[in-house]
Amino acid sequence: MSTEVADKPVKQKEKSEDLFSKRRRKFISDPLNDDNPITVQVLGICSALAVTTQLSPTLIMAISVVFVIVFSNLIISLIRNMVPGRVRIIVQLAVIATLVTLVDQVLKAYFYDAWKVLSVFVGLIITNCIVMGRLEAFAMGNKPYDSVLDGLGSGFGYAWVILAVAFFRELLGSGAIFGFKVFEAIGLENFPNNGLMVSPVGAFMILGMIIWIQRSMTGYVER
Repeated sequence: MSTEVADKPVKQKEKSEDLFSKRRRKFISDPLNDDNPITVQVLGICSALAVTTQLSPTLIMAISVVFVIVFSNLIISLIRNMVPGRVRIIVQLAVIATLVTLVDQVLKAYFYDAWKVLSVFVGLIITNCIVMGRLEAFAMGNKPYDSVLDGLGSGFGYAWVILAVAFFRELLGSGAIFGFKVFEAIGLENFPNNGLMVSPVGAFMILGMIIWIQRSMTGYVER
């Protein structure tokens, strides 16, 4: 009788995906250009128009939205298998509202002047379609790390557009960048400010031109 023991089949350990594989890099790169939440998906337009009169509050708003998107994506992804489908929207809103309240209180405590300007608009992050859209379309079906990358991409895609709008509005409307009088510094003290740029109409015009230029460069066509 043979005493040899048959060798057990050795399972090949699957190679884990690189932290910044090509697939994962697209989570960040696509929202910056080809799938930008504002210029392509046309989401988050209200805040892009409302808070872009000056660069300083716009930068704070951009950081706030990036924070809320990243951490809400992370939290929802972590608990996605425990959330019943029927109440998932309520849970998503609760997570977003908690993070927005945290941002609002931090601004009130440490950046009071900015909080006086942005408090109303920070509260409206709860209803920002970009945040809700990423939770529903991505975080509910993907792992935490991928969801964090997706949040970073969408947040940065939103941030660069509103910062670009704010740059032109403050420069042409007030002749300044972050409060620094640019035209006076270069000797153009009588350079006329354009009052249209500090109105919502001016914001619409600049945002429209950014969308037109961005879509022309990528060849995107609305269907």
